[in-house]
Amino acid sequence: MEYKVKDLNIYYEEAGTGRPLLMLHGWPSDHRHIASDMEPLFQNRNGWRRIYPDLPGMGKTRGPEWITHQDHMLDVVLEFIDAVAPGERFVVAGTSYGGYLARGVVYRRREQMDGLLLSVPGAGTDDGKSYLPQPLVIHEDAEFLAALAPDEQDMRGFIVAQSMDVLANFRRVIGPAIAIADHDFLQRLDQHYAFSFDGDRLPAPFPAPALFLTGRHDNWCGYRDTYQLLDDYPRASFAVLDRAGHALDTEQKTLFRALVNEWLDRVEEYAITAK
Repeated sequence: MEYKVKDLNIYYEEAGTGRPLLMLHGWPSDHRHIASDMEPLFQNRNGWRRIYPDLPGMGKTRGPEWITHQDHMLDVVLEFIDAVAPGERFVVAGTSYGGYLARGVVYRRREQMDGLLLSVPGAGTDDGKSYLPQPLVIHEDAEFLAALAPDEQDMRGFIVAQSMDVLANFRRVIGPAIAIADHDFLQRLDQHYAFSFDGDRLPAPFPAPALFLTGRHDNWCGYRDTYQLLDDYPRASFAVLDRAGHALDTEQKTLFRALVNEWLDRVEEYAITAK
């Protein structure tokens, strides 16, 4: 499906019916990555409409010249959710870069929201302002290392718990998305990576249930910046997982699913009183 913003056709897919859950993927991936993480959680859970857009410059959504900074990206996301779920309360889940955009959504639309999930969220700051752990391999897998293709060798440096499951996930949903991304557009946008406002300092606390998942050894986005958000999220659970880096969803799949399921339970409970 597609929705048009100005001259931009936003490609998206959706599944289920009920409460809208907007899923914002990482950079330079597309909706397939977050869908592969989240869809298994709804095999025995009804009442959720999962909405997976391809963000501009990624997947099947092109990167137009008029998007030049993160405020533009946020405006596109907000117009999109207004169009696909007009007047409805909604929930947002964001992974990596999508987690940064999700915090912008909270800043602008928290009164409409019933929950927030941030998984290995981007900080929106440069490396000089953020603490990042040093690269660390906790579990080395000989089969994984032998199977790496020449263009996959950089995975040695950021996969904390090596496994064929991690490699299969990369080849199925991440590698193909990177191959079709508009890297020229993303490189231009990367020059203006932060919002013009401080999305990490909310005008008022976010009252709905939240879950922040971080990898103790995530040398891309870290965990300390996310911890600093907690005062504005009084209903947030914060987890920093050992044996996990930026690929936390597959390195710690069992914990990821358990914690997200518990968050979904809390959101369902909260939404009853928030109507």
